[in-house]
Amino acid sequence: MDKNEYLKLYNEMVVIRNLEEVAAELYAQGKIGGFLHLYIGQEAVSTGLISARKPEDRIITAYRDHGVAINAGIPAKQVLAELLGKATGISKGKGGSMHMADVSKNFWGGHAIVGAHLPLAAGLALGDLYQENAAVTIAMFGDGATNIGFFHEALNLSKVWNLPVLWVCENNQYGMGTAVDRASAVTEIRQKAEGYGMKNERVDGMNVMKVREAASRLLEEIRNGSGPQLLEAITYRFRGHSMGDPERYRKSEEVHHWEESGPIGVYRKYLIENKIATDEELNEQDSLAAKEVQEAVEFAESSPEPAPEELFADIYVEN
Repeated sequence: MDKNEYLKLYNEMVVIRNLEEVAAELYAQGKIGGFLHLYIGQEAVSTGLISARKPEDRIITAYRDHGVAINAGIPAKQVLAELLGKATGISKGKGGSMHMADVSKNFWGGHAIVGAHLPLAAGLALGDLYQENAAVTIAMFGDGATNIGFFHEALNLSKVWNLPVLWVCENNQYGMGTAVDRASAVTEIRQKAEGYGMKNERVDGMNVMKVREAASRLLEEIRNGSGPQLLEAITYRFRGHSMGDPERYRKSEEVHHWEESGPIGVYRKYLIENKIATDEELNEQDSLAAKEVQEAVEFAESSPEPAPEELFADIYVEN
């Protein structure tokens, strides 16, 4: 990568962090309704993954999708407008927090039902296989989804049909408020792929460069016909499962421990120690990210509500 590419990764992570912090404030003010699942602490996973894909590679994820949307190339102003339910949002204000998508960017959406998007990922990959497209589907999901039938059905068929899928488990240690070791007989999630004869590995999900390296390598292997593989990214969400989470299931000491090795700080240290960027250059990126998010807030708040007739739009596919 050249210097600009390194800085772009840093900028995207900071934009995600700032956007999510602002979203939490807007939610507290009653300007965002419904559920809101923040990506704070997990920025390195989607940033590393998506930086390694080719334009033809598809992305599909679960409901914690704001950061993934940013990395997929959706402008912050369209993400925030969607959160506020405005007509200028990426899903025209009708999808909200959990249903952002832009097929033109090969981002096939966030999905609210736990694990339900995994068979869809297999379907996307099957379509590419039939059409002989040199594309890989990147399917992201949480550790809690691996205890659900959708996960096992999708992994099984992806291996039976040798589909070009990179299954990525964002193991943030908790399925809602239940720790992995209390809900799963297998606590090293990557091992669940063994039951389907599928290659698998773990990566430090708090280190964007390690995620990028692993993703680049696995995507190339899958593109060259290795069949599906599973990557487990060990990460941690710094905030609650959603905004209504009282967080009684974990101690503050645990959260602080993970925050000390937060993804943005880890990457900033890497860039400085390897003389890729200076403190001043990274501070400039911080300022640019803050400005972008502030402009996004102004854009979203001043945008119009969807027109009443939008209730009936986009329900059926028009030939």
